[in-house]
Amino acid sequence: MIFATYWFIAFCLAFFPVYWLIRHPAWRFGWLLVASAVFHTHFAGPAGVLPIVALGIIVYFAALTRDRRICIAGIVICVLALCFYKYTVFAVTSLLALIHPEWSTAAATGVQHALPAAAPLAISFFVFEFVHYLWDVKNGTVPMRNVFHFSIFSIFFPTLVAGPIKRYEEFIPSVNDAARRVSPHDVAMGLIQIGFGFLKKLTADNLTLYIEYAQERFLTDMPIGTRWFVFGAIAMRILLDFSGYSDIAIGLARMMGIRIPANFNWPYLAVSIQDFWKRWHISLSTWIRDYVYIPLGGNRCGPLRRFSNALIAFALCGLWHGPAWNFVVWGVYHGLGLGICAAYRSIPCGVGQLTGKFFDSFKPAGWILTQLFVWFGWLLFFYPIPKAWQMTVRLFVP
Repeated sequence: MIFATYWFIAFCLAFFPVYWLIRHPAWRFGWLLVASAVFHTHFAGPAGVLPIVALGIIVYFAALTRDRRICIAGIVICVLALCFYKYTVFAVTSLLALIHPEWSTAAATGVQHALPAAAPLAISFFVFEFVHYLWDVKNGTVPMRNVFHFSIFSIFFPTLVAGPIKRYEEFIPSVNDAARRVSPHDVAMGLIQIGFGFLKKLTADNLTLYIEYAQERFLTDMPIGTRWFVFGAIAMRILLDFSGYSDIAIGLARMMGIRIPANFNWPYLAVSIQDFWKRWHISLSTWIRDYVYIPLGGNRCGPLRRFSNALIAFALCGLWHGPAWNFVVWGVYHGLGLGICAAYRSIPCGVGQLTGKFFDSFKPAGWILTQLFVWFGWLLFFYPIPKAWQMTVRLFVP
């Protein structure tokens, strides 16, 4: 984790005292911008910085035109850049595998040699924030004319690597307020949240060691009770790992006086799939809702179209996590869950209404069903599809 490196600790020890001591808003803002540029350059390197700079220039000037067609063209360019860097190998090998498996392997080797060794650092988060910005400007919001505002929105270092995904209409006013004043209360609350974040990450890292040790026996001679314990550890690890990272990012921002919205809200207390996605990775789920699901038609369509919209949106959500079929299947799995959750009350002959009344009056049943659905989904998220299926079966078969 970047936040746990010696370089980053030294970086914070140099950055924060100067940031707090500076009183002039413009100088404090400038210091934050310089620090963010140093952070991005250090961890991304020139090969990672240049494509993001190029995309940033395109997005900045496209938004200034406020022309719908130009903004859409900017969105297309951003999405194509993401696909090029992150999904080219996956797309080529998947298509050729349908024709001949050996061609797929040979093509993967050739394409990998033609592409950069790694995608630019955090390109997924850059593209999501740029798309949000251009889409909102296309729909009438005011663009950022101040190039420094756009720059800090793009490379703000706490959220650069793993989010949360920011909305510029909320973020820039918070940065401007923080440039004028940082309260000791903000610093203290930020430190506390960072402490909780590192505690979560430490717990997640220990769970990872246990899972790696235990999963070798999961499919062989492990007792069913122990398998269920490992199953729960997998679910807890991703929650603690990802929410811990978000806590650290949000805490770092809070220490500067900048407010970043919460990214997790006790997701394992959710009593439905819809409730889960209102609590889990909130910045991503609301982004998917606002910039994929609603533009596809959202809830304005009939039941079948709403169902297909949810499938498409969450298939893209799954693919966003990585170029692999298990992520796509995980996304479709959650899309199906959301579609069923939204439509089951419409089952005819009173069955839907009766089922809805049962879940309304007996919340623990909804909670148990939701957690089992989500936790089984994590097997798809972490493992290849055949192994995920085998692990699921072994939870019930000795």
